[in-house]
Amino acid sequence: MRFVSRPSALRGSRVGYAIGLSMAFAALQPAGATEGVSVFADPSKIAAIGGSITEIVYALGEERHLVARDSTSLYPKAALDLPDVGYMRQLSPEGVLSVNPTGILALHGSGPKEAVDVLKKTSIPLIEVPEQYNREGILQKVRIVGKAIGVEAKAEVLARALDAKLTAAEKRTASIKERRRVLFILSTQGGKILAAGSETAADGMVKLAGGVNAVEGFSGYKQMSDEAIITARPDVILMMSNAGPPVSDDEVFGNPSIASTPAGTARKLIRIDGAYLLGFGPRTADAIHDLAVSLYGAQVTD
Repeated sequence: MRFVSRPSALRGSRVGYAIGLSMAFAALQPAGATEGVSVFADPSKIAAIGGSITEIVYALGEERHLVARDSTSLYPKAALDLPDVGYMRQLSPEGVLSVNPTGILALHGSGPKEAVDVLKKTSIPLIEVPEQYNREGILQKVRIVGKAIGVEAKAEVLARALDAKLTAAEKRTASIKERRRVLFILSTQGGKILAAGSETAADGMVKLAGGVNAVEGFSGYKQMSDEAIITARPDVILMMSNAGPPVSDDEVFGNPSIASTPAGTARKLIRIDGAYLLGFGPRTADAIHDLAVSLYGAQVTD
């Protein structure tokens, strides 16, 4: 039977949270028993939290270790057959523990903090994998995941292969003189533009593909005023596909502030699958190439 966590139903439910706590504390050992673990003693049943973590395990050919995934783990298709323990940022202890994992591999940023803190106090080792939005960060993830499941040599081979692909992908735009200014829009709910600043996956991808983030002055994702959007002067709008309710081109360019920018005048909008674009995993070199071609066309050298 597939377990599907329903975070929205559990929020605000004291009963649901109490169940989660009781299941978690049933597995408790003395505090700190699993802190600092980098290798699972028993990697036979791993719960992977984070799409790139799941992709890396499959890229290593070690998917037999997986007993569950989170709802952001949509690739490869075979991963969809694994039980889904919920969205990585809205985890519940009972959801993760219901699959009886021998270890938990969680991408940094998994949450909420309270749920992760509970999981860290159980006897089940939890290894948190750092997230950096650059080439080095991807290679680090591969090595950490490989070490955790006991295949360091295999992980090193994959890391070197990805390093070569990523380096080649970045070089393809090295000779381009006029860099496109890109505005990544996460959502347009209520006519408000939620855009990506620095220290985000979108910012990292735009830079790797040879673009310039049109947004300056803040980190993370924030709502932008009409004046700020006009001042940003984006040449291109970048959005995710397959991520929430679809937003039509007319809706995007119907926004007066966007319509006043070079991107709005040219109606230049790029859509790329969200997990593929922002995953920072084994497919990122291909995503960099695809975004670069969308930005610069024939100027991208192969």
